[in-house]
Amino acid sequence: MITHFKARILASAVSILVVLQPSAGRARTPVASAPALTAPAVTQMEHVSIQASGTGPAIFLIPGLSSPRAVWDGVAPELAKTHRVYLVQVNGFAGDDPRGNLKPGMLDGIVADLDAFIAKEKIGSTPMIGHSMGGLVALMMAKAHPGDISRALIVDSLPYVGLIFNPNATVATMEPQAKMIRDQMAAGYGKPVNEAYAERTANGLALKPESRTKVKAWMLAADSRVSGQALYEDMTTDLRPDLAAIKTPLTILYPWSDTGISKARADALYQGVYKAAPAVSYVDIGGAAHFVMLDQPEAFMTALKGFADAR
Repeated sequence: MITHFKARILASAVSILVVLQPSAGRARTPVASAPALTAPAVTQMEHVSIQASGTGPAIFLIPGLSSPRAVWDGVAPELAKTHRVYLVQVNGFAGDDPRGNLKPGMLDGIVADLDAFIAKEKIGSTPMIGHSMGGLVALMMAKAHPGDISRALIVDSLPYVGLIFNPNATVATMEPQAKMIRDQMAAGYGKPVNEAYAERTANGLALKPESRTKVKAWMLAADSRVSGQALYEDMTTDLRPDLAAIKTPLTILYPWSDTGISKARADALYQGVYKAAPAVSYVDIGGAAHFVMLDQPEAFMTALKGFADAR
């Protein structure tokens, strides 16, 4: 039997797969994300769009699989009072045009877009915050373009997502399953959705009813072809061997709860997998599931401000 903890993390990885299986429900239609910041400046690129607001030192926020930039609505306005906030959104999520994200190389393309944007805007070395798949992107940035990223806040993300399926997982052993999931998700594009599964999956990713409602809407709004390609690349990207060489300071933020993974088990998981990184610290937030910024907004904001204001 799958434990609540394993079910929660597994749902994080394959949420869109269960949502997009054909059913007797209505056809999938785009669901609008929450309102953006006032009068934002948006740069459209091949793999991402980047919305900028505020003035001050730069900081980037990258959402996870199938998530819009609206994930950060609870923290971005406050950050924008003291920072130039760059909110990343992956093309194909939140109802956006997929553009270049329907072909292989999506994660590398996101990294390349971010590097090009930082160079074009002459931003220099900047802090980055990444949730879930966005955390993997931040790690990829630290590996490929260490001059772009001064420090990273990795929110409930592992350097290899295959670990949630099998503690001994490798890219070779996971690739066939990753391919199957990608192909099934792509085949579900444009077909009726099963909203009961969507609700069940959202319930595994967040604890509060209002959090679950948002997560469900975001899942339904994402292009399943893009989500499938993103998940395939996530499942076939293993940065564990690279952690020791990543000099960028990392802060690993992870949730725990009385109804999900306990603090002791969360400590063992996240601190165990990241211990090879030479500059790493940890922040845990109780009473939260995967979307910790929705379940515990005040605690998350405190941690985020501490990270953003660090020198």
